[in-house]
Amino acid sequence: MKSSRLVSILLLLQTRGPMTATRLAAELEVSVRTVYRDVEALQAAGVPLYGDAGHGGGYRLLAGHRHRLAELYAREAEALVLAGLPVAADELGLGPHFADAQLKLRAALPAPLREHVDRLRARFHIDAPGWYAEPAEAPFLPGVADAVRAGRVLEVRYRRWKEPTDVDRRLEPYGLVLKAGRWYLVAGPGPRTYRVDQILALTVTDEEAVIPEGFDLAAHWRAGQEDFHARLHQGEALVRISARGAARLTGAAARALTAHGTPEPDGWTRATLPVETPEHAHDTFLGLGAEVEVLAPEDLRDRIAATVRTLAERYG
Repeated sequence: MKSSRLVSILLLLQTRGPMTATRLAAELEVSVRTVYRDVEALQAAGVPLYGDAGHGGGYRLLAGHRHRLAELYAREAEALVLAGLPVAADELGLGPHFADAQLKLRAALPAPLREHVDRLRARFHIDAPGWYAEPAEAPFLPGVADAVRAGRVLEVRYRRWKEPTDVDRRLEPYGLVLKAGRWYLVAGPGPRTYRVDQILALTVTDEEAVIPEGFDLAAHWRAGQEDFHARLHQGEALVRISARGAARLTGAAARALTAHGTPEPDGWTRATLPVETPEHAHDTFLGLGAEVEVLAPEDLRDRIAATVRTLAERYG
């Protein structure tokens, strides 16, 4: 919507300073010509916005002009409410500050919008961890968060999965990530990823951490996730599966079935599904019982058949 885009231009100029039409267009994913028209509309509405030509120029707001919270749109206020994660704030030791910020935000909204977000807050609740995951106790999380905010080097005693399990590490913290109810520290050298709940001892030093120029925490995490999933599914299995079995598939297997499955006359579907290790594939397909038939590879089919024979003998 044009009205939302005009507000975005104001906020970009207010928070980032002078920006060229080309930069604004790239940020808003519109054409430069659209930016020119939007700027003219803002100027016609009395917004003190002007442009400087030449190197280092761009559009800027008159010093002292601020966009008011009262001009928030309902959808934007909703996004602010739903983006708030009080559980994460509590774990980081920021619970009281989060509550204060929510109160200040609420007080700054006009009455109709305040009532709207109050109703929204009462009807949405975010519970990030999975159903079967045990809460991860991370007693050193507030200390790690303090070091991330202050940009200080950490000295930690860390427990890893391979021998020797307990090791000492000097870490330069780049950022914290909350994934499925568990906190991860991305830190140099590397960078590498560390589970905060596996930190056994922590010392925050006075040494300043150096973050590589241009490092983007969100982009780094996304790239790591993509690499993880690419390495996770390195095999395939050709199967026939019933509608009931298909409904129980999740993740990459469910997506592959939907995208490439071929319906058969008996109501089942034939598809090639990605699998992890042979052991994982065996357990997954065996768990679907009679709702799936593995056609290939032959060694996976033979392994499942052997397990079924063993079960038949065991249960008579």
